[in-house]
Amino acid sequence: MSQHKPFVPPSVQMKEFTLRALLLGLVMCVVLGAANAYLGLKAGQTIAATYPAAVIGMAVLRLFKDATILEENIARTAGSIGESVAAGAVFTIPAFVISHSWMDFSPGVAYWKSTALMMIGSILGVLFVSLVRRVLVEDPDLPFPESVAASQIHKAGQMGAEAAKHLFYNMATGAIVLLASAFNVFAPDKDWFFPMGSIGASSLRLGPLGSTNRLATGGVTVFSGPTISPAYIGVGYVIGPKLASLNFSGSVLAWGLMIPLLIYFLGPQLHAFLPPGSTGDESWLGVANAVWRYIVRPVAVGGMLTGASYTLYKMRKSLGIGLARAFKEMKAGAAPEATTARTDRYMSSRVVLFGIFVVFSLMIVLYSYLAHGIVAGATAAVVMLVVGFCFATVSGYLVGVIGSSNNPISGLTLSTLIIAALLMVALGVRGADGVIAVLGVAAVVCVSSAVAGELLQDFKVGYILGGTPRSIQIVELMAVVLASAVMYFPLLVLHQGNINAGGIGFGDRHLAAPQAGLMASLAQGIVGGDMAWPLIVAGILMGISMIMIGVKSPMLVAIGMYLPVGTTFAIFIGGIVRWITDTLATKRGMNEAQRTRIESVGVLAASGMIAGEALMGLVTATFSFFNWPLPIVFKDPSYTLGLVVMVVLGIILVQVPLRNAGRPEDPAPPAVIM
Repeated sequence: MSQHKPFVPPSVQMKEFTLRALLLGLVMCVVLGAANAYLGLKAGQTIAATYPAAVIGMAVLRLFKDATILEENIARTAGSIGESVAAGAVFTIPAFVISHSWMDFSPGVAYWKSTALMMIGSILGVLFVSLVRRVLVEDPDLPFPESVAASQIHKAGQMGAEAAKHLFYNMATGAIVLLASAFNVFAPDKDWFFPMGSIGASSLRLGPLGSTNRLATGGVTVFSGPTISPAYIGVGYVIGPKLASLNFSGSVLAWGLMIPLLIYFLGPQLHAFLPPGSTGDESWLGVANAVWRYIVRPVAVGGMLTGASYTLYKMRKSLGIGLARAFKEMKAGAAPEATTARTDRYMSSRVVLFGIFVVFSLMIVLYSYLAHGIVAGATAAVVMLVVGFCFATVSGYLVGVIGSSNNPISGLTLSTLIIAALLMVALGVRGADGVIAVLGVAAVVCVSSAVAGELLQDFKVGYILGGTPRSIQIVELMAVVLASAVMYFPLLVLHQGNINAGGIGFGDRHLAAPQAGLMASLAQGIVGGDMAWPLIVAGILMGISMIMIGVKSPMLVAIGMYLPVGTTFAIFIGGIVRWITDTLATKRGMNEAQRTRIESVGVLAASGMIAGEALMGLVTATFSFFNWPLPIVFKDPSYTLGLVVMVVLGIILVQVPLRNAGRPEDPAPPAVIM
């Protein structure tokens, strides 16, 4: 087996951990983290920040003539980790509010709790993966697809300006479209109502012909058009037509089958909940949403539970190998620094273990406070330490196999939550205190696993480029501390802004937070005894049936049932746009290098739209947070005009990549592997 040779040899000394690279990386960490917080709460998904961070870092640092590739790597490393903190935060922190464990999400009450959970999880993620960094990074059998792609982007630095152009132009496009929607230039959503029989006239015979055993039926159901959103369309483009179709199929199942049937059979009873004298279609909208929220969503929770379990089952061999290698590396220890090259120097195991001990002590204090009991707090801390280390290692291994974009963080967190919940019940800790302790464990594990996976990906990029591991560790620790300290504020702005705009905050139709809703439901159900178990079991069986008929991702279908149909419809449109682009490339006879270039440009353009809308969405949410009015162009905006905007976005995502396919003889660029 040939010896690994990094791009920058160990003997070469060049600028790496500089103040400008650090500051640029920290700014990107906060900005891209906040953008992913927005996307995760609204669409239930986040996107990898590695590629935007690499492109932005190169574009800015290239303004300095003496910038080096290792500086660019440090900036990208710091800039990309904010997405992982954001993912861990949006998947779990809103669960405290949705479950009513935290009745107040104001800064004076919730800031320090949220920040403590995120910071503990982030630091542990860095420390955990530092113990097993060597064996995983140097494993030749782990492909690390996204790390290889990111390193190739750095090596192909001369393409940085062109890539930055696609990213920034489409960030502006996403921001402008979001502003137009906020100013009521067009309507971003529209509902259509369909009668399911007629109240007082429709009935269903439950017996043979002539039987008088009849059931009164009838009502009005609703279906929504795609939300006009560059971010949702961008997400669909990035994940591709197959996954986007699976996601949308969940909404079709919910709003095309389950809700119409429930409205048809329950209509006469549901009619009693309408306002007196109200018979119009609009009055049924609240009823249909209530049916979705309180009947269909618990079924979706059961489906997500099956989907997460199935994902972990499929990866059982990888999980076992990852844990075995982790313990083997810990036993082996690290070589003395004097005998190690610059490219193989990282924090000593003693420093890392001491850091873990300090954080563990703080965890006992935090969990004891949250659960109002030292036994429950200590138990929760031990569970978090053991399970957190195992899953942080597993997360790192899975990133090496499939990349961080496809890392099943929610599935790992869900397993942790169930373990912690059952232990709380066994200890006799029930009610609100038990729910808080369980969610606290889940939050730390979720953030820890997400950060561990991203850090290992960054370690691999540094390994390929010839970066210094210790510098990467230090900059990651600084970045996750900063991200943890500020990530509460995007959550607060979005939550309170939604409330000020007439919503309910986390869990609202426009701020669905599906993973957090799942965590809240399970914690309340197991510990608090407040779960609609028949509906959950029905969802579990539905998920099993999907597995039996060969559905690729039951989890994605269940999330589609949980999210608003307008959201998944828009994501589906984005997937269709990606399919059109790929089909046209194939029909035009483009070779593999050209198709790779099309994919890279398309994903960067879509990522730009996502980031642009997300950042401007945070700006408009800030206006709502402070009750500052936005200018209104039309009192009754047109949804048809919104559809025209969506078509324009689709044309951009088709034409821009195809126009930049290059010549057949041009070498292939680094592939943006999602």
